[in-house]
Amino acid sequence: MTDAAEQEFLALLEAHRGIIGKVAATYARDHADREDLGQEIVSQLWRAFPGWDRGRRFSTWMYRIALNTAISWLRSESRRARRFVPADDSVHEIAAGEPEDADERLAVLQRLVASLSDADRALVLLYLDGNAYDVIADVLGISESNVATRMHRIKARLRARR
Repeated sequence: MTDAAEQEFLALLEAHRGIIGKVAATYARDHADREDLGQEIVSQLWRAFPGWDRGRRFSTWMYRIALNTAISWLRSESRRARRFVPADDSVHEIAAGEPEDADERLAVLQRLVASLSDADRALVLLYLDGNAYDVIADVLGISESNVATRMHRIKARLRARR
């Protein structure tokens, strides 16, 4: 790649680095694993960057690459019999300043999200990140109505498990 392309990649990566952190925190069990997964996501983004369709939003493309990488990484980790326990530091930051039981509510939410399938976890991550159904559909390669249906079912399952 040219120096200009490399600079463009680095600028876009910096502008959207939060996506990598959120995805890594959702799919990796501890700090070291989050670091490893983050590096793997960046590596996959770099390899795929020449194929990025500039007619599409970078963040949507980035989410798709990051989620696919995370799901593949998690499956390879599972084959090694490693246990997944989510720990999302960014969610703890959001909860700062809330009542003391916020940590408990957060822990329950993390356990519930961790119990979802890889695909449903990706959907919930995108939803909690404030993405519209059309963006979620684009990232996951499904229809908006499928996103709405699956989100409704996930919410119902999570409410039942509380």
